[in-house]
Amino acid sequence: MNPIFRGLAIYVFLLLIFRITGKRSLSETTTFEFVLLLIISETIQQAMVGEDFSITTAFLLIMTLMGADLVLSLLKNKFKTVDKITEGTPVIIVDNGKPLQHRMKLSRVAEEDVLNAARSSLGLERMEEIKFAVLENDGSISIIPYKN
Repeated sequence: MNPIFRGLAIYVFLLLIFRITGKRSLSETTTFEFVLLLIISETIQQAMVGEDFSITTAFLLIMTLMGADLVLSLLKNKFKTVDKITEGTPVIIVDNGKPLQHRMKLSRVAEEDVLNAARSSLGLERMEEIKFAVLENDGSISIIPYKN
């Protein structure tokens, strides 16, 4: 039973950590951050299995983690509040061509990130050409231009 509790504790901990670190951290993963995720996975593996390296423990942990994820997805579908807490909501970061600095700072998004998204998706070059920019749940930035 100990691996189940360890697995659930790790699942909840990772859910909180990824929620706290924000949307942008997952959307634009650097090579170093990818390596860091691999190191974290190795560290977590040690914490979950302890001294029991049996295949039974591995199967039990996989079922625990997948079960916890399934339960969370069912809760998110049934209760929109759970979805908002775990996934967040889209955030408007540019309004009528004006960057909303406080929101951008909280989300750790730079003006250059917005301009990069505008250039790559629509070929826009200046902030004044952007009606709205929205930081989506997945960390991407949606650009809504002014209509010509």
